[in-house]
Amino acid sequence: QVQLVESGGGLVQAGGSLRLSCAASGSIFSINYMAWYRQAPGKQRELVAAILSGGTTNYADSVKGRFTISRDNVRNTVYLQMNSLKPEDTAVYYCYGGVPYHWGQGTQVTVSS
Repeated sequence: QVQLVESGGGLVQAGGSLRLSCAASGSIFSINYMAWYRQAPGKQRELVAAILSGGTTNYADSVKGRFTISRDNVRNTVYLQMNSLKPEDTAVYYCYGGVPYHWGQGTQVTVSS
């Protein structure tokens, strides 16, 4: 099994930046799909960004041009660089992937106006 642990959340002012990390307990080299999702209070969990093993990425329209997902197969970590943060980005952010596929515990991101 490959477990996931997120970190890097916190409180930031609008326009600021944060980098989330999703550290895996084992190799992610052969894990095709790794992604970040988020869930705001009272809303459904939604895809933020995904990255395939070959490097192909996919982003929600709401974060395109502001967020960047990347994966480091040596450090077994997936990152989400978040720039130009907005109050509407406030949510719990979850990493998804691993072996078998599962959710991490989540990390809170709060953006103040």
